[in-house]
Amino acid sequence: MNRLSHVLRIACVTASLVATGAHANTLAKIESSHQVTVGTEAAFPPFEFVQDGRIVGYGKDILDLVAERLGVSVEQLDVPFSGILPGLDASKFDFVATSVGMTEERVKNYAFTYPIAVSSEVILKRADDGSISSVANLEGKVVGTQLGTTTQEEAEKANASLKAKGGKGFADLKLYPSFPEAYLALTSGEIDAVVQSMPNAAALTKEKPDVFAVAGPVTDAQRYIAWVTRASDTDLRDRISVILKELRDSGKLYELQQKWFGFTMALPDGDYLPAGGI
Repeated sequence: MNRLSHVLRIACVTASLVATGAHANTLAKIESSHQVTVGTEAAFPPFEFVQDGRIVGYGKDILDLVAERLGVSVEQLDVPFSGILPGLDASKFDFVATSVGMTEERVKNYAFTYPIAVSSEVILKRADDGSISSVANLEGKVVGTQLGTTTQEEAEKANASLKAKGGKGFADLKLYPSFPEAYLALTSGEIDAVVQSMPNAAALTKEKPDVFAVAGPVTDAQRYIAWVTRASDTDLRDRISVILKELRDSGKLYELQQKWFGFTMALPDGDYLPAGGI
């Protein structure tokens, strides 16, 4: 090994150790400073959204309770969903306090907290559209959903399934930076349906029953929704999870679910991480 290669190798190892040490000390930093910075996509009502210039919603109410128990003040950054996990990797915030679906790939790379909700994907349509009642009716339709989400994954699976059965599949799958943009495209007729998470679609149709309706499930598989820390911050994840479990046991999480969704979602006692999860 020449001198330059040796120096570069030492530099890389040192940088890696520094980064790992910084991540591992996140909980200690939060506890000593009594401050925490979180990343949130505030465009996912009723979990997180902006109202009168403030972030509100089911997730925000939970965050306030978690912060109170941690004894910290919160700086909450509004980040596009596409930047949520990259921002966490880049240490732009201490953890993600937004709704992230657990997938086999994600749980191997990030530490997920105790779940705050349960979801499956459904079809959202215009209330006056009688042509869609199941996934089969999405044949030849223009479908929209949010880029980089579990709903995109399920929409792509549904499209592939239609083609595997001998059909042509969707006319198009359009991907939007946020769901409010997809809703606007649906109401304007730019697209025919939106693949969305069940809790969000249920809350939206309750709020605007003359505008939107749920046509049926895209998949019956249920997925847990949780917050996320870096893989090296399992101590922070565990601290948050203990608080979330206490909020469930006290009934507070179910009270907040009723407030924001109009129904409750049973949360597990354990075994909620997909295989291989951190």
